[in-house]
Amino acid sequence: MTTMKKNMFPPGLVNNLQDVLSKKGANKNEQKQQKDDDSTETSTSSSSTAGNENDSSKPVVLVTNGEGVDSLGLVYLVQALVGLGLYNVNVCAPHSDKSASGHSLTVRETITVTQAEIEGATAYEVTGTTVDCVSLALSGALFSWTKPLLVISGINRGSSCGHHMFHSGVIAGAREALISGVPSLSISLNWKREESQESDFKDAVAVSLPLINAALRDIEKGVFPKSCFLSIEIPTSPKANKGFKLTKQSMWRSTPCWQAVLANRNPSAPHFMGNQQSLGLQLAQLGRDASAAGAARRGTTPRKNEEVESVGAAKSDNKAKKYFRLEFLDKEREATDDELDFKALGNGFIAVTPVSVSLQLESDIQTAASSWISGVLSGGAEE
Repeated sequence: MTTMKKNMFPPGLVNNLQDVLSKKGANKNEQKQQKDDDSTETSTSSSSTAGNENDSSKPVVLVTNGEGVDSLGLVYLVQALVGLGLYNVNVCAPHSDKSASGHSLTVRETITVTQAEIEGATAYEVTGTTVDCVSLALSGALFSWTKPLLVISGINRGSSCGHHMFHSGVIAGAREALISGVPSLSISLNWKREESQESDFKDAVAVSLPLINAALRDIEKGVFPKSCFLSIEIPTSPKANKGFKLTKQSMWRSTPCWQAVLANRNPSAPHFMGNQQSLGLQLAQLGRDASAAGAARRGTTPRKNEEVESVGAAKSDNKAKKYFRLEFLDKEREATDDELDFKALGNGFIAVTPVSVSLQLESDIQTAASSWISGVLSGGAEE
């Protein structure tokens, strides 16, 4: 395969939000402060929606991930996309780490959305899963646009090869976009605790940009594969990569290892109590205190208030509890087909795997994706 060189991109285009509001002339001195306050408030509102309504000539790119809005992989990726000045960059990512949440949605609960500060992008953090973030963003309820040109999920800390695709949050984000009819990429860095460092995320972004740029170009041309998303796996040393390689999903997986944990090594366990249960107990105690205070004022014995007593009260539970923690152990990877994702990744290639929502990639999907990727890797991304 041909290794792609870095593109030379034009300098960033800066969105000019100045002079959004024109002053309407001077009035009485006592009205000036109110007008200034109104102008400030309106300018703030305009800035918060600028990412939704700025230069309509630029395509919208939605970025999410599995590890949270503050993770370095996402932050560096967004900074690079904003710096190109070619896209309207929007972010909708989990508030906290949801990297192993798989394709789970939050139902029968309310999630909270808060605006996040990422320079040059309109960003929100969500108290839900990666799939929640993508589903919400594409619903039209959060952003003013109806559909982004591309969804990018990543950059994840750790490989998503093989069976890890099934419980990976970063893979699920790209899959949810595909289910919703939006082209998508997932990007993961093969992070190794003893070898990797934070600067590797910047290098991972740099080697990913040519493929991202090519995808956006060909989506606009209508020649990007429509029936799959691309899983991009970046080797541990991104700068030393041997180039892009078209791969197939393997059956490889880490070995799950459940470890028994003593209660005294799990400090949060004895004190765990659901929010509703804790609130119920507090309300019950308030009810008892109020009843006692009222009885004292009346000089009578307090009545038993069964309705208040029953609100969220927890019954004594003397059942023995056991605690476990899951860890994944890397097992020996057998020498096998060089076209499998983990094999190519281990050999230093950037593995690019077409992934369908069906369990088996149909031959026509494989052919279409292979044709596109081969064209890009042969130099199409540098045009």
